[in-house]
Amino acid sequence: MKAQNSTLWHEVRGSLFWPALFAGIGVWQLLATGNWFYLVNFGYIGLAIGIGDLLTRILPPKKKARGRKVTQLMVGLYMLGFLGFLGRENMQIEGFFFYLLAGVFAGATLHYFIAKIVGPLIFGRAWCGWACWTAMVLDFLPWTKPRAGRIRYLGVIRYAHLALSLLLVLFVSFILKNPLERRDEFVWLIVGNLVYYSSSILLAGVLKDNRAFCKYGCPIPPLQKLGARFSLMRIQADRGLCNECAACEKMCPMNIRLLEYIRRGKRILSTECILCQTCVRICPSQALKTTFKIDAGFREYIHFGEPVGEREAGCVRR
Repeated sequence: MKAQNSTLWHEVRGSLFWPALFAGIGVWQLLATGNWFYLVNFGYIGLAIGIGDLLTRILPPKKKARGRKVTQLMVGLYMLGFLGFLGRENMQIEGFFFYLLAGVFAGATLHYFIAKIVGPLIFGRAWCGWACWTAMVLDFLPWTKPRAGRIRYLGVIRYAHLALSLLLVLFVSFILKNPLERRDEFVWLIVGNLVYYSSSILLAGVLKDNRAFCKYGCPIPPLQKLGARFSLMRIQADRGLCNECAACEKMCPMNIRLLEYIRRGKRILSTECILCQTCVRICPSQALKTTFKIDAGFREYIHFGEPVGEREAGCVRR
């Protein structure tokens, strides 16, 4: 019993890192602005991540995925429901561009700056895996294991989507010269999310892949990938424990060729990694874990077309 309590306390201490980190960000913003909202906001997000992390640590292997889903629900519903619908703040990418052009320091501005631009330098694309309100719904769909690799070059739609969002904001702001009012932002938020949810669920159903929208349609990854290239937090394998069974590759929701990194003695350096921990959880030899250190990779090893888990496909530059 004493040993069990000691192990549990060890896991609790590990999970306290997240509430402490985000509380620190909240205190920094409180001191800078005098606004207590930031302390509450970041304190809540840190608590949500800490709870999910703790559940992931202590739940049985078959139930560990529930920890991440708890965090997704807590953060996603807060961001979309409380800040978006109740706070009437446009949390879509267009809202960020509007606030940025207007020089308005709103919740959306801070959110995108931390979660999508600076955050990836530390956490990679963990936002996509643990907090995205679109993925919060998608990850409850039944197609968690990709049946095949990605469709080559279709990911360019993400970049086109980002460019169109920016051009639309520039058109409204400088051509129409019609700055959005609070009511307009709320309508934009509703319409934008209806488009996101309907298109992402449809795409998931057609391609039998929960994360199809993340791979092909979402405009956020192009922002995140710049910082994620140098992320401090990544998945690393113990080569002495890994037997190259490819279980991790077969279950990776982002179609990353994990073994290509592992064989080269590298961490999973792909900017497509969302730190969902699926590979860590599924590994039968417990060879994978999350580590912090400085490194970078400029080659993407992704499954394209071939059945996931095969060795034959090579690497590509992206």
